Amino acid sequence: MTFREKVGAFMQRPLVQNSIIGVILLNAVLLGLETSDQVMAQAGSAILFLDGVCLMIFVIELAAKMFAQGWAFFRRGWNIFDFLIVGVALVPGGGSFSVLRALRVLRILRVISMAPRLRRVVEGFVSALPGMGSVFLLMAIIFYIGSVMATKLFGDSFPDWFGDLGTSAYTLFQIMTLESWSMGIVRPVMEVFPYAWLFFVPFIMVTTFAVVNLLVGLIVNSMQEAHSEEADAATGTYRDQVLARLEAIEARLAEKERR
Repeated sequence: MTFREKVGAFMQRPLVQNSIIGVILLNAVLLGLETSDQVMAQAGSAILFLDGVCLMIFVIELAAKMFAQGWAFFRRGWNIFDFLIVGVALVPGGGSFSVLRALRVLRILRVISMAPRLRRVVEGFVSALPGMGSVFLLMAIIFYIGSVMATKLFGDSFPDWFGDLGTSAYTLFQIMTLESWSMGIVRPVMEVFPYAWLFFVPFIMVTTFAVVNLLVGLIVNSMQEAHSEEADAATGTYRDQVLARLEAIEARLAEKERR
């Protein structure tokens, strides 16, 4: 086994993987403590030192993986994800890049790439995106139609909510989320337009209870398919191992019979 293969095997050990997850969680706690002025006044230097140590560990981990895998490192989406997350943390936080200091908290997302169950959730969500695109297009059409109608119907009396197309779309989005939709928006509108419920109730039924649940169904279905594929792959691997063992046993028995 070459030195590169030994490094790759070492990085794949459960102890190493779990240690990296522990560093990620520790780093998340440290980034949270940095938001407290009182804590930073008392232990700011120690927190910053530990934060730098965590970043150094991440850099060493990525360097070891890149050395062990070579250019194949960039063929995996999760490796590129980790590379970008750590790369953002290495950008200087002063001057015009000061906003990037807030992006250091993205390092917490590395726990997704390290935990198989979380990866499965994200992969299921990503695989659902093509189907979700059609649903988003449908919702955009519904919102456009609803915004035009709401602006025409209620814009003159309620310009703050339905004064133009963009304002109407935002108001309808609030109504779709059911946040203060009745007492905050619909009932005041119904005081002026008693039959306004004929517009708002069907809109809520279509968007909130139909289209949004369709999105949820697509995501759940994609996650189930991803889980089934993983289970089938695991079953296939186990079957291949059993067949290999049976073939080995048959070979040994055949050798004994020849003797």
